[in-house]
Amino acid sequence: MESPEQITRSPDFESKEPNGVYHHSAYFNSYEASREDVSSRGTAGEPLSVLQRHVQFWDRDNDGIIHPWDVYSGFRELGFGLFFSVGSLLIPLFFSYPTRLGHSWIPDPLFRIFVRDIHKAKHGSDSGIYDFDGNFNPERFDQLFERFDSSGKGGLSARDLSELWAKDRCAADPAGWSFALMEWWTTWVLLQKDGLVWKDDLRACYDGSLFWKIKHERERAGRHEERKSPGMRNFFNMI
Repeated sequence: MESPEQITRSPDFESKEPNGVYHHSAYFNSYEASREDVSSRGTAGEPLSVLQRHVQFWDRDNDGIIHPWDVYSGFRELGFGLFFSVGSLLIPLFFSYPTRLGHSWIPDPLFRIFVRDIHKAKHGSDSGIYDFDGNFNPERFDQLFERFDSSGKGGLSARDLSELWAKDRCAADPAGWSFALMEWWTTWVLLQKDGLVWKDDLRACYDGSLFWKIKHERERAGRHEERKSPGMRNFFNMI
């Protein structure tokens, strides 16, 4: 049995540390990861980019289309409350049309998100972890922690994320600033443990596998409080 502070990495994660050991994760230290829900191929059998895998949690029937009610249901399954989940409907409102452009210039009246062209929804003033094709940039990801991990523990605090957001802002891009702020705030609320978003959890968030782990963990939980995501449980314990 591994100790609660150490567990061997999944083969899907490249380790920069000796012996492939990682620490402090809010999820990997307490959950045996099952990845069968995370398909690596799309509806036409083509390999999915990491960005496509990131959003696949919300495409439950794997038809390549995410409806607004899929977005709402997905956030509820991750443990978000009613108010936050209703707010998540801003995602299809703003990101439906960019993904629609791969099919038509006419906006989709149902505000659906098309997974095949999710890379077209990439906005400015972001971290650059995803490239313009939706692929994951591991060097950029490591640099993010080298630059902004002020504690040196392998996690990002709310202050670190605020600094990251501020330094990524491009000139004359208020839309990009707003989207990035919304994304980092949601990430912190969902993932933080002891006030930090840990590197391994964030990496699993980028490829979408963490969403399935949270869903399964909540389904196994008994008490109402335990059905909140670990990030939100820690948040309420701190206040």
